[in-house]
Amino acid sequence: MSMLEVRDLHTSFFTPSGEVKAVNGLSFSLDKGKVLGIVGESGSGKSVTAYSILQILTNPGRIVSGSIKLHGEELVGKSNDEMRKIRGNKISIIFQDPMTSLNPTFTIGNQLEEAILLHTSRNKKQAEERAVEMLRLVGISEPEKRIHQYAYELSGGMRQRVMIAMALACEPDILIADEPTTALDVTIQAQILELMLALQKEMGMSIIMITHDMGVIAQICDEVIVMYAGGVCERGTADAIFYHPMHEYTRGLMRSIPQMNDDEKTRLVPIAGTPIDLLHMPSGCPFAPRCDRAMKICLKEKPREYWVGRDHLSACWMNVKNNACYEERPAEGTMEVEDP
Repeated sequence: MSMLEVRDLHTSFFTPSGEVKAVNGLSFSLDKGKVLGIVGESGSGKSVTAYSILQILTNPGRIVSGSIKLHGEELVGKSNDEMRKIRGNKISIIFQDPMTSLNPTFTIGNQLEEAILLHTSRNKKQAEERAVEMLRLVGISEPEKRIHQYAYELSGGMRQRVMIAMALACEPDILIADEPTTALDVTIQAQILELMLALQKEMGMSIIMITHDMGVIAQICDEVIVMYAGGVCERGTADAIFYHPMHEYTRGLMRSIPQMNDDEKTRLVPIAGTPIDLLHMPSGCPFAPRCDRAMKICLKEKPREYWVGRDHLSACWMNVKNNACYEERPAEGTMEVEDP
């Protein structure tokens, strides 16, 4: 059984202008010890998916329908008191910006100890010892001194390490990392990713990595979901997504990444147009207005996910036209995917 199962999740924000369908029929599962990457542009529904799992959506957002099961236990419909026992304890999250996520009026130690006291049976002294232990575990020097400092006294990389320590303090089964390296320079980003992978292997937890950075996805993820307009464009193993992208949106994301062997004068190719207006979703493929290869059917009918390889699904009519898809999952050794 999968550790986490999300089935046909619909999350909307009900505004004066209408219903914004931020997550529109998302389904996926997460196995123990695996790293799942969710990638897409800003506004594609990545963070809202994470907030839906933890049920920390703010008004006017709410889960309209769908199922979220943790170890077979349904989370949708649980009260806030019931979810408090799960947040931090079984599922933790690292938010995007550590400077705004950490309270500037409390010391680092206060905030770490609060999480430990809330979710474990440790007393005050044991919580302080655990806080020091976690800071040391994430590579912060002089942790006995750091617990008495405030967030503004630390560098960006150190603040991000504190956030990781806080998320892992109660040894959760699942860690959701929401753009954990966005505000960091490349060197610190690499250190944070290496740290997360090392801790993941040491603690045996699963990770959901939410990002728009395809390089981060390639470095640490076992499976990848490409989201657009609240739904799934493509999903599969990291190798399948990077070496055989089968959706035009995924290909567009790949073309926008600088390549090591490119000439210095090579221009990056951006994806044309702007993200879809979630208030006025089209009847066809959400990406069709921005797709250079869109056909008439793309504008009229939304494609479902088709198997395009043994561990690879794509929701694109072009695969149907090119006979590159299967009605059922192909057996091992029968994958014949056209190299784009």
